[in-house]
Amino acid sequence: MRSRLSTTMHIPVLSTLAVAWLVGQASAIDLTVSKTGGNSSSSLLYGIMFEDINNSGDGGIHGQVLRNSGFQGTSPGLTAYAAVGNVSIAQDNSNPVSSAITSSLKVTVPSGATGFVGFANTGYNGVPVLATTYKNSFYIKGAYSGTVNLRLVGTSSGIVYADHNITVKSSADKFTSHETSFKSTQSTDANNEWQLRFDASKVVGKSLNFGLVQLFPPTYKSRPNGLRNDVASFLAEIKPSFLRFPGGNNLEGASPSNRWKWNETIGAVVDRPGRQGDWTYANTDALGLDEYLYWCEDMEMEPVLAVWAGLSLGGGIVSGSALGPYIEDILNELEYVLGSTATIYGALRAKNGRAEPWPVKYIEVGNEDNISGGCSTYASRFTAIYDAIHAQYPELTIIASTTSSSCLPSTLPAGVITDIHHYLSPDAFVALFDEFDNWSRDHPILVGEYASTKGNDGSTTYWSYMQGSCAEAVYMIGLERNSDIIKMASFAPLLEHFDMAEWSPDLFGLDSSPDSITGSTSFYVQQLFSTNRGTTILAVTTSAQFGPVYWVASVSDKKVYYVKLANYGAAAQNVTVSIAGASQGTLQLLSGGEHVSNYPHNVSITPVTSHVSGKGSFAVNLPAWAVAVLAVS
Repeated sequence: MRSRLSTTMHIPVLSTLAVAWLVGQASAIDLTVSKTGGNSSSSLLYGIMFEDINNSGDGGIHGQVLRNSGFQGTSPGLTAYAAVGNVSIAQDNSNPVSSAITSSLKVTVPSGATGFVGFANTGYNGVPVLATTYKNSFYIKGAYSGTVNLRLVGTSSGIVYADHNITVKSSADKFTSHETSFKSTQSTDANNEWQLRFDASKVVGKSLNFGLVQLFPPTYKSRPNGLRNDVASFLAEIKPSFLRFPGGNNLEGASPSNRWKWNETIGAVVDRPGRQGDWTYANTDALGLDEYLYWCEDMEMEPVLAVWAGLSLGGGIVSGSALGPYIEDILNELEYVLGSTATIYGALRAKNGRAEPWPVKYIEVGNEDNISGGCSTYASRFTAIYDAIHAQYPELTIIASTTSSSCLPSTLPAGVITDIHHYLSPDAFVALFDEFDNWSRDHPILVGEYASTKGNDGSTTYWSYMQGSCAEAVYMIGLERNSDIIKMASFAPLLEHFDMAEWSPDLFGLDSSPDSITGSTSFYVQQLFSTNRGTTILAVTTSAQFGPVYWVASVSDKKVYYVKLANYGAAAQNVTVSIAGASQGTLQLLSGGEHVSNYPHNVSITPVTSHVSGKGSFAVNLPAWAVAVLAVS
């Protein structure tokens, strides 16, 4: 993911006059779906891409909700911390929690202090306070024996939503870890903080150090150090088939030394140093390699693991013999993921809690190596990495990070998938409807990132709106029609913390208030297409031309027929779909005004489902700017 202007267009954009002519046509459209023949469709077609951008990992889908818990990144300071009561607080580099967590929070109690004092953490622009049970842990160093009070409190209101005491006996010589759980009532907004307090009278004139404070609401599938259950459950409604991770730009780093390093994202969180991420903020890497793979397992997704290929965002490309140590690092990572417990890194995986190998089949070599100065060396870098992986793991499918022939080897090995990204205006996506109709079938394609990010007037899109989402649906219909070679496609970015975002639009978002999870109009397009899939793409007979209505038909192994429709126009359209022998089913419809969006805490556009019946014929009225799925048998 780079500038939205980075994508190369392959087909001219429709002119404004052409679009105006198309949307004016509202005659009835008759579609007859063939029940025989057709092409097989990819079972992995609709998936998701994730990188930690917009605080989508830390502060988003990862379950831990306190910010700056390990003082990671280049200059964390006291971000999100505040003193509670008559104390002073400071980041203390002389008291590391571990070799990875190299500083802690020093809380100094002056003489004369009384009552319970301590510190607060305000999370990611607030702490989500829900009516649920939280797990809470922290490290402490310093001589203290007595009560530690843990609370969830309204920062402005002072309302106490949770109040829990534990007894602690800590040491002046070393950090000790403490863990507990407590129940909370629900707040009405995001303006909340977590507090840790202790008896000042027992520490007068002295100090205590605290580190790696962590607070988890329930996690998805109850995984330790897992995903937030509410966020992951919402995402699972799409039923994605694959997860492409860990990037994206966040794979690459500002320099080779700052790249995403797999071996620093595994094991106990206290042993993960984190890094300064590529999107302005620190990454804790609590969402690490194993957590990504558990995410895949729990949502039944195919992992698509990207490995660093020598390109960093800050300039400087590692190639030739200098790439050797990094190729060795890739092989070590693959041994960790795929190796038996008799191998060095397979044994390390087992030590970290996973004895059986991970079922990884797809490896992407780099990210967007066609830009940022990477093109001229990518052919040699790809070949060196491909050869090393293929020699040890010939069963793996390798993905090149571009479709640009000028950046690729003159002859790609058989079975290699290539990756293309598009960030475009609505009209530009519609113009790419038939992008792959005449594309070479020699190598399958991953559409690794795409989204409508600009208005047709060139304005920046912040919230997805119906015109852009309809255009994405038109493009997706084109992908599905060509899903003999389009193996996977994923909208990007996936998620944003609403008031902490660097990139827009995103598929869905949240903030720290209750019930804030908001699906964009594009989220519901993805949901409609992903949850209604056939295994065979069927021919459709019609006298109509594509535009403003677009369609694709398929059938599942259970003989459910799906017809996906998009009306990219300002006039309603009447469509009759004929499928011999079909008698009943459902019509799911998403529609709204051309520039209408779903906003945080204000969702106005969601799919509406109705029952349909007919004797082999079904009438569908498509409102302006609409996406629909007819599913009948």
